[in-house]
Amino acid sequence: MVRTIGIGVIGMGWMGQVHSRGYRLVPDRFHESGIASRLIVCADNVEARARRGKEQFGFDRHVTDWREAIDDPRVEAVAICAPNAMHVELACAAAEAGKHTFCEKPVGMNPQQTAKIARAARRAGVLSGVGYNYRWAPLVQYARQLITEGKLGRITHYRGRFLIGYASNPHGVLSWRFDRAQSGMGTLGDLMSHVIDMAHMMVGPIARVVSQQETFIRKRPLATPGEGTHFSVSKGGPMGDVTNEDYVGALSRFACGARGTLEACRVIQGSKCGMAFEIHGTGGALRWDFERMNELKLYLPQEDGTRDGYVLMQAGPEHPYFVHFNPGPAVSMSYEDLKLIEDYLFLKSIADGRQGQVGFTEALAVAEVQDAMQRSWASETWETVGPVDGES
Repeated sequence: MVRTIGIGVIGMGWMGQVHSRGYRLVPDRFHESGIASRLIVCADNVEARARRGKEQFGFDRHVTDWREAIDDPRVEAVAICAPNAMHVELACAAAEAGKHTFCEKPVGMNPQQTAKIARAARRAGVLSGVGYNYRWAPLVQYARQLITEGKLGRITHYRGRFLIGYASNPHGVLSWRFDRAQSGMGTLGDLMSHVIDMAHMMVGPIARVVSQQETFIRKRPLATPGEGTHFSVSKGGPMGDVTNEDYVGALSRFACGARGTLEACRVIQGSKCGMAFEIHGTGGALRWDFERMNELKLYLPQEDGTRDGYVLMQAGPEHPYFVHFNPGPAVSMSYEDLKLIEDYLFLKSIADGRQGQVGFTEALAVAEVQDAMQRSWASETWETVGPVDGES
């Protein structure tokens, strides 16, 4: 028997389209799971974009008022793909309505909003999901498996980074991501959230940080509402101020005793989508970079010295989730495949009736590190990671 879950998607920009496509493909790629979705309603305040979403993905209807998506009795789960400024209102309303809620990171404009959202979902007893999609690359999951099994020994060093040049062009438009009033955090929310979550998954909680930030491009051309993405470029028009950070870097101390560096930048030249990590332990090491997401460099030396160097591994059916996409090794998977895995796991948690990973609990753990980083920007010293107040 197939368990079909009614979906409402709010925000039909790039991420709304990616998730809509993913939900449609779940019963194809994960056919044996017995889980399917029905796209009930898509919402966007730009009517043309909402209408296109309905036509392109086969939603039953489209609306311009997000409340109609949440209120629809056929909608069991809501996917929030709207700008950060809307997250707290949307997620809390969805929880209050008893709807299971997926929210793209960073789950709010700031750590306090993330804490409020997590509390609302917990009180309502709804299940949650968050868009930390880089977790689901098959070789990332395999790397985690190696660490869990102790193959790398005791972890001593972690280097995590997300260096991406999507905003390196000064003519890149002033989308909502560059506006503190609409986005809150800049790179700290957009990119560093992925870096922190990956570090948590691989090594465990971060205990203390010392951090810095910078805005390198301080003015950008104004964007046209409802058009383009944050990759869009414009010349010759009016300019506006960038009001949040382009770059964040931090030294970190993990609760397990490991030391690490965390770095994220949206305006760097050269690196196109360098979401990457390097992990060193007393028994070995490994490296992974999303730009070559189907490869893993693994160092597990033998006592006789015959394997004293990194070995290049390629993803294959023996690694988690890979076989759902390709039958043979070294056939590349894609970014949208990771989002599809993410969508499947969210639907599976609903079908199983229990919280899966990754949800608002993990998002709150990321927010607590972000909060410590922001405090460090002001104090210019080490700050302890601790609970965030979401009551105010």
